[in-house]
Amino acid sequence: MNVPILYSFLKEAICRKMRSLFLVGLLVLAASSAQAITYSESPILAKRVEAGEIKPVSERLPKKPLILRFKGTKKVPGLYGGTLRMLMARPKDVRLMTVYGYARLMRYDARFSVVPDILERIQVDNGRVFTLHLRAGHRWSDGTPFTTEDFRYYWEDVATNTELSPVGPPNVFRVDGELPRFRIIDEQTVEFSWPKANPYFLESLARSRPIFIYRPAHYLKQFHPRYQDRATLDANAQAVGMRNWAGLHNRKDNPYRFDNPELPTLQPWMNTTPLPADRFIFKRNPYYHRVDPEGRQLPYIDRVVMTITNKRLIAAKTSAGEADLQARYLRFDNLPLLKSAEDRAGYVVRTWRVGKGSHLALFPNLNAKDKGWRQLLRDVRFRRALSIAIKREEINKALYYGLAAAAQNTLLPDSPLYREDYQIAHANYDIDGANKLLDDMGLIRRNKQGIRLMDDGRPIEIIVETAGENTEEPDVLQLIQDSWKRIGVKLHTRSSHRDVLRSRIYAGQTIMSISSGWENGLARAESAPTELAPTRQVQYQWPKWGQFAETAGQAGTAPDLPAARELSVLLSKWASTPLPKDREKVWHKMLKIHADRTFVIGIINRTLQPVVVSNHLRNVPVEGIYNWQPGGHLGIHQPDTFWLVPDAGSL
Repeated sequence: MNVPILYSFLKEAICRKMRSLFLVGLLVLAASSAQAITYSESPILAKRVEAGEIKPVSERLPKKPLILRFKGTKKVPGLYGGTLRMLMARPKDVRLMTVYGYARLMRYDARFSVVPDILERIQVDNGRVFTLHLRAGHRWSDGTPFTTEDFRYYWEDVATNTELSPVGPPNVFRVDGELPRFRIIDEQTVEFSWPKANPYFLESLARSRPIFIYRPAHYLKQFHPRYQDRATLDANAQAVGMRNWAGLHNRKDNPYRFDNPELPTLQPWMNTTPLPADRFIFKRNPYYHRVDPEGRQLPYIDRVVMTITNKRLIAAKTSAGEADLQARYLRFDNLPLLKSAEDRAGYVVRTWRVGKGSHLALFPNLNAKDKGWRQLLRDVRFRRALSIAIKREEINKALYYGLAAAAQNTLLPDSPLYREDYQIAHANYDIDGANKLLDDMGLIRRNKQGIRLMDDGRPIEIIVETAGENTEEPDVLQLIQDSWKRIGVKLHTRSSHRDVLRSRIYAGQTIMSISSGWENGLARAESAPTELAPTRQVQYQWPKWGQFAETAGQAGTAPDLPAARELSVLLSKWASTPLPKDREKVWHKMLKIHADRTFVIGIINRTLQPVVVSNHLRNVPVEGIYNWQPGGHLGIHQPDTFWLVPDAGSL
């Protein structure tokens, strides 16, 4: 026998065995470490454990809580305790705690990808079968297990109950008019399946205002005739001023509005204050499902106090140090006041980028009731002329110190779908070009004041209607008014309450309005391009076409402009296209149509949102995106990880 070869063979075998044992040892060590992780909690809850009111944190958390990772961020594990103060303008603003808390079945992460949150995981097959896996041991804020029974109750007893939901489940549940097959697999697993792919379902679970497809069944069953005597329920409802049991059930069942302190929640903080009130107290949820990297149950902050005050006073009160975290109701033009009080009031002002396609935009009403105006607004040359007659850079410098971007209503550079061509399309100031476009349309007659005349002899005097909620819009319109005079178009401004404004737009009574552009300026190929096609009545440029889509043809009118019809076709194509590359192509086709057709006249984007942060508050990003969808304003930045220190210091 060749001894050296035998020795070499044995040596290699031993090494392989040792490596194998070493790897096994590492796996065992890792497993034992995972099992031995120690969870900790707020001292306030620890006292309740000692008093026997609640069980220890290890028994309150799900078996597999969501561990937030701080690696790669500037966040650090925090201290427990404290009260966070915020200012709001209306009692119904309590719903913003649902937005800021941002506990969702699925959530947007920092890269705007949709990932599991309340769910442990989700399995998607061919875009049409969604299997939702809950976290074993997860509980509602009152300690009751959160299970698939809560999904069953929503689907069978709320969404498909004609008395509670007369029009049926939300539209996101319909694919070609068909509702899903709903199936409970076990206590932690539920399935929704459609014959065809439903590309809107996942995103709907992660929205700032999500579709809550579950309910606390144990609480709501006391108000439902399937489980209680109907006559008794109706009598109880009438005693509190409701017509019947359904009205009372709907009042109690308000997970988004967050104004029923009795309704169990999965959010990080629970509302403890019933309406009416001008000061709301939110206390930590003892059964919240997230922990920090060191096993500390979140949130760090014990209480949030929301004080209701006059909207016009919020900037002044914030500058006086009456808020620890404030962004809502603060505007860019508040920056000088807020910055001047930083040292005195003990806070810093951060400026986050707004994520909308356009901070402000003009919406020509293509469904205007007046035939003459409707015909004029539908001519793309007219819309282009108005657009290139706007001095966007002047607006940027005069009102935003040059810190924003002169742009059309389009996607932002943060979006992987961004192209500069879309941003600058018909956005460069060109008075000569605008005048030529109008001349080419035959609008060459003018009155004594130099205002061009429509074909029927009326002067082209455009009334731009606003919601009158800030001074920013009138300031912008004043600057546009000056430049539009140079092309023979006169601009007037009319202010009204938002609800009145919307009613006028829906009825076709407005010629043009001003508001913000696309909500999601950060879209990705997998984001639904619903804002780009006529899909909702609230789209000010084509409300009747949007209403037609929203009601499945029961109201409104079908689009009769070729480009608008093409956008609807492309939206359907996106929905039926599973491959990301193909969806990206659809997105670009739709973006090009908007860049060319100028359905909405964008003015400015990438503006800055003031965010006031107390010197006591930690883990609030220095730079961030402030956006409703996606983002939930503060929600995407995880306020449950913000924490307070007892002594003020430099941030």
